[in-house]
Amino acid sequence: MKTARIIKQLLPSLTIGVLAGCSDSPPMLNLGIDDSYYIYRMQKLPLTPALTGTSYRWSMESGEVLSTERDYIFLAEKEGTYNLVLDIIDEETPFHFEFSVTVLHEEIDYSPYISKVYEYRPAPGQFVNTMPQYEAGDSYDDMLRKVEESLSGTNDIMVSLGGFGGYVVFGFDHTVINHPGEKDFMILGNSFYELSGSDRKGGSAEPGIVMVSYDRNCNGIPDDDWYEIAGSEHNSPATIRNYSITYHRPNPDREIISQGPLVDINYIMWEDSEGTCSSMPKNNFHRQEYYPAWVEDDALTFSGTRLADNGVDVSGTGAYYVLYCYDWGYADNHPNDYADLNSFDISWAVDKDGMPVVLPGVDFVKVYTGINQYCGWIGETSTEICRAQDLHIPAAGQVVSVPLK
Repeated sequence: MKTARIIKQLLPSLTIGVLAGCSDSPPMLNLGIDDSYYIYRMQKLPLTPALTGTSYRWSMESGEVLSTERDYIFLAEKEGTYNLVLDIIDEETPFHFEFSVTVLHEEIDYSPYISKVYEYRPAPGQFVNTMPQYEAGDSYDDMLRKVEESLSGTNDIMVSLGGFGGYVVFGFDHTVINHPGEKDFMILGNSFYELSGSDRKGGSAEPGIVMVSYDRNCNGIPDDDWYEIAGSEHNSPATIRNYSITYHRPNPDREIISQGPLVDINYIMWEDSEGTCSSMPKNNFHRQEYYPAWVEDDALTFSGTRLADNGVDVSGTGAYYVLYCYDWGYADNHPNDYADLNSFDISWAVDKDGMPVVLPGVDFVKVYTGINQYCGWIGETSTEICRAQDLHIPAAGQVVSVPLK
């Protein structure tokens, strides 16, 4: 995350105690809190009093209570001066302190789009090593850079996450603010509807689970708690929580068996937490290696929430599959033209026990393939994404169409 910097050139006549933001260096403190702070909007100001007490209350001058925890992170979307009060409630050493936070417009306007990719760990899949393209000798860092180049801004280059569990973690150049009751960010993929005229929406829907994280420790890396965006299938009895799967590097001594368009039906073996052992075949249309070529480990394990299979062989012969869409709350689940169905409300976030959480915003987003399914010649269900956007920051243009796979 971008850290606010001292802006003496903007405020030459003011004595600045601290221009604080998320950083590894704690601010200089005066009785624990300075008289005034200057920060950029959508950046965090971590505040920790040096004094202790029985309880704490952070509030606005108007009386609105902001927090009753000892530590408090101030975060504001709008510019202006905010007058705050800290009360340390204690019989022996009560403490009342008033201070101000001036929120300024950033020096360079924030982008509404992805600015940083932190992790890329795809599961095996028919588009892995091609989206993005692996070149001999590429390291993990090389592939991470290619993914970042693909997803940053409006480049709109598709990135595949492979089979169940494969994921990417990205962020913006600011905290995406939670507007309760509104959609806060959007993720685009390559889903499309088939043209049979059925009332049930479907075609190529490869739903990805979306997770979010708030940088509470203000260190700029995604190592805080993750929360799942609870989509339409969250409470479905067919949804499996805490599901895990392990994929194995292809055995060079395996027997190569072809079956129609499948040129190697025992290509990548896997087993899961449900006791199933099976394989991901290689098909005739994608003959490159499906196992991530830059990965040294001979086995890859992924875990998360598994959605029910959504693919149906409507032909009955394996010739034509329809992958039906879930109602809402998943990436790569509806065509990009349907912006509302590809948008997410941070208030949908739940913790590991399925309980709603209240987040002031999010700094990191994780998307992983949410289905473990193989549909004949179509191959494995694999989530693809090409863009993400903060819906509260104006975009330069309209959402563009992206190529279908």
